[in-house]
Amino acid sequence: MRHGEWHKTDRIGWLRAAVLGANDGIVSTASLVLGVAAAGTDPQAVLVSGVAGLVAGAMSMAAGEYVSVSSQSDTEQADLARERAELASAPEQEQAELAEIYVRRGLDPELASAVAIQLMEHDALGAHARDELGISEISTARPVQAAFASAATFSVGASLPLLVVLLLPAASLMWTVPVSSLLFLALLGSLAAKAGGAPVLVAAWRVTFWGALAMALTAGVGALFGVAT
Repeated sequence: MRHGEWHKTDRIGWLRAAVLGANDGIVSTASLVLGVAAAGTDPQAVLVSGVAGLVAGAMSMAAGEYVSVSSQSDTEQADLARERAELASAPEQEQAELAEIYVRRGLDPELASAVAIQLMEHDALGAHARDELGISEISTARPVQAAFASAATFSVGASLPLLVVLLLPAASLMWTVPVSSLLFLALLGSLAAKAGGAPVLVAAWRVTFWGALAMALTAGVGALFGVAT
């Protein structure tokens, strides 16, 4: 018998927010830098645009994650409150409902009833939250954690193309920013896949493809407006 098993799904909450934040930071900032640079703007304006994009993007990610995950949390709390009231008013019906869930999962009716009785004696609300509502410790919404993770990882991701702008000659930005950003994205996808136990090559290809598409489109718009002006 193994004790203290640790599954990769335990990481799913923070990993999703972290990967989303870092990916958006790299793609949006690199695309913004390329779009502004393609329009023929001077290097200082390119850098200022990138920094402004970093700050605005980090705050947007934090606010968006907080609002989104808070909505999920509100729904979970409402479902738990409803379940708590039902357990207080009709415990026998709730016990039968829980037993029926276990029957559908493969237990015979007698064993399902015995399991439902024991679980409800131990933690009735926890049993219904997990098996009826699908709410568990792993999937519970954590708005503040998601907001901070998204903002922090967006900032880290966005700082990478900005470092390229700071350290390399302005004349080379149109190729150094996309090449370095695609390398950053491939590395991010690989690390995220490894942490989550997913195929590394598929994850790396997925993020680099969409990143390249975003940068190409933004650079094209910048070049178009640069020519037009």
